Amino acid sequence: MTVVLKNAQVLHHQQIVYADILMNRGAIQAIGRQLHGDHEVDLTGKLVLPGFIDVHVHLREPGETDKETVQTGALAAAHGGYTTIAAMPNVVPAPDSPARMQSQLQLNQKATRVHVLQYATLTKSRGERELVDFKALKAAGAFAFSNDGAGIQTAGQMWAAMQAAAEVQRPIVAHVQDDSLFNHGVMNAGQRADQLGLRGIPAVSESAQLARDLVLAGDSGVHYHVCHVSTAKSVQLIRQAKAAGVHVTAEVTPHHLLLDENFIQEDDPQLKMNPPLRTPADRLALLKGLRDGTIDMIATDHAPHTKQDKVGSMATAAFGITGLETAFNELYTQLVQSGWCTLPELVNWLSTAPAEAFNLNTGRIAVGFPADLTVVDLETEHQIQAADFLSRGKNSPFIGDQVRGRIDQTYVNGQLVYLRGQKSEQY
Repeated sequence: MTVVLKNAQVLHHQQIVYADILMNRGAIQAIGRQLHGDHEVDLTGKLVLPGFIDVHVHLREPGETDKETVQTGALAAAHGGYTTIAAMPNVVPAPDSPARMQSQLQLNQKATRVHVLQYATLTKSRGERELVDFKALKAAGAFAFSNDGAGIQTAGQMWAAMQAAAEVQRPIVAHVQDDSLFNHGVMNAGQRADQLGLRGIPAVSESAQLARDLVLAGDSGVHYHVCHVSTAKSVQLIRQAKAAGVHVTAEVTPHHLLLDENFIQEDDPQLKMNPPLRTPADRLALLKGLRDGTIDMIATDHAPHTKQDKVGSMATAAFGITGLETAFNELYTQLVQSGWCTLPELVNWLSTAPAEAFNLNTGRIAVGFPADLTVVDLETEHQIQAADFLSRGKNSPFIGDQVRGRIDQTYVNGQLVYLRGQKSEQY
């Protein structure tokens, strides 16, 4: 059955034009005016964007399904306008062997609403001793390799991992954290942490390991991707590495772009994440790095937790916040509406850039591309409420914010997977 999205505004070749989109057999078949099909959807007043791509999410299944499942994570993604997500491997058991990878991929098939790419670990059980079999895991379906949540502590092990990943032509996606400098902290080290009586995480714990890895990446030739950049020094190091020809890409989260340690007015677990919110100067450096191309994309680091995990003190609460269902609304309101960037720029960071960086055949609206599309209503103003989340995790510092723009519909391979106002089982 052919489906036509009619009378819409469409972001096409970085320009917003009025057009219809004909979808057939999972792909975009035509873009133009006066198109017709078996089923037609009137999108007057709506804007069609390429579906968002998040290369950094946590789905928690298997092992912590009280926090999230593959199915609820996929629902949250569709609700947020995401059509492709990449699941980190810090689940139990971790996908560190071909058999476990195949089992995880079968589990991920429950997320029929969105595309789910799966990371393999760099080391067995994300431990410190033994590297995984990169060749076998690639053959089993690994999208890329990461020990997210834990930095590789020795240069020798990272060097060996980079050589193995380069050989199979898969990226290494790194959570950079030198544990000897981490200080078991819970927020950024500095005056605000001292005022609150909380242990601080020095910025150098990120940048020192990053500097090491960039040298190794340059010599190994691997595609090295930096998770959730948080410091000005890290931005500077990545900028220098790119200028030197290192194959490095980087992501920044919405919360590191929009918040800093000055937003932590009290001991609030909802503002505890790793890496932590840094200084206003760091946040400005992240924004500048995104604008000048040093940082390639925005990724949410969606990290759902139970209510019990995020109560009490930052000293004992879990790290992480949810992000899939608030990213576009917050970024559009605070960055586009303020005039800091344009809508096409934002969509590039959310969709086209991650697709290009990871060689994905999606991320744009063009004939022949998958019909992975996000329909937004930019005129609607609403308040972010936990009750609206489809994720099991309600842990977000953005709850209560008044935002503009809302996800209206999400299509994956031409199929409707989210429709605002309808229950999930009605799609």
